Amino acid sequence: MNKQLTKFFFVPALLALLTVNSSAQNTNLLGQLNTITTAVPFVMISPDARAGGMGDQGVASAPDVNSIHWNPAKLAFAEKKMGFGVSYTPWLRALVNDMFIAYLSGYSKMKGDQAIGASLRYFSLGNITFTDVNGNTIRDFKPNEFALDVAYSRKLSEYFSGGIALRFIHSNLTGGTQVEGQDSKAGNTVAADVSVYFQKEIELGNKEAIFTSGVNISNIGAKISYTESGVKNFIPTNLRLGPGLKLKLNEYNELGFMLDINKLLVPTPPIYTQDTANSADNIILYGEDPDVSVAQGIFQSFSDAPNGFKEELQEINIGFGMEYWYDKQFAFRAGYFHENQRKGNRKYFTLGAGLRYNVFGIDLAYLIPTDQRNPLENTLHFTLTFDFDAMSGDKDKDAEE
Repeated sequence: MNKQLTKFFFVPALLALLTVNSSAQNTNLLGQLNTITTAVPFVMISPDARAGGMGDQGVASAPDVNSIHWNPAKLAFAEKKMGFGVSYTPWLRALVNDMFIAYLSGYSKMKGDQAIGASLRYFSLGNITFTDVNGNTIRDFKPNEFALDVAYSRKLSEYFSGGIALRFIHSNLTGGTQVEGQDSKAGNTVAADVSVYFQKEIELGNKEAIFTSGVNISNIGAKISYTESGVKNFIPTNLRLGPGLKLKLNEYNELGFMLDINKLLVPTPPIYTQDTANSADNIILYGEDPDVSVAQGIFQSFSDAPNGFKEELQEINIGFGMEYWYDKQFAFRAGYFHENQRKGNRKYFTLGAGLRYNVFGIDLAYLIPTDQRNPLENTLHFTLTFDFDAMSGDKDKDAEE
């Protein structure tokens, strides 16, 4: 039963991916669903429980061991010299028990206001039974994907830093099995993130505060192919930006608020009609041709929506989060994520908690969908962190500059 349920969700998505450039979206009409799809969407999933408890946002939150995913530039402002984290997120747990995302991350600060980091994200899609058109079993296979990152961050001034991350992405969805008569293969590509981060201590009323802001353009990279025919698909190049504010209420209590604004920098699917003179061809009624280079696709993504500027605004996702800390040991988090109903309709609240004790820390997150089912509903995902400063007896020291 487990194999069949996994196959039910996975195979249709795979077939759509393999034929994305050959099938016209004839049923799309202005005002109806027009979701942007890309290959390897797993690189956009929130990998850690801290951000997961705050509406899946983190471009301007306080730096931590998971900053590589959200904004590599934050690493230069990390308070600790070194950190390491392990995250685990069950996927579709309400239906199957063998799909999950695991995430390992770590960083180290260096002299000269610099920091380096690395991370590994692994997505297991469980066990799939492939069958032919007659329902005969071809083989069992466990599809999987992973992304390996290295990052570098440096302070450019007292309040400003920049960062880059390089990423290798491997996606093996079929194990070479033929899909709709096409020979398939594992997809590989490389990508980069470019980011900046601002952090400054201010006074708000009579309270000490820290204002932050960040920008991260992630997954700037080559298209990926799953077929020998060379059909290539965009990866999810994404613009993420937003502000943050942390208030020190008193000696023991801190309260932070963060906002993330996201937009995919890939072409929006146009609306087609079939040419009556040649039914094999399709004419674009609204929008622009999505079969373009990566660079052109990035710039085109700001103006190619079939319904014009109104639809461009609908492609913006917003995540809002808050984080309360007591004595830098106990944390409570909450957040909300919103995506327009025409673009996927992901809308959900999140809750989270955190505990820091001596060397170890644990963060938990829980997602509550509002409009539709979500792969993470009724699921508790967690992150374990390790404080190497505490191990060396410097727990209360800031990182040396």
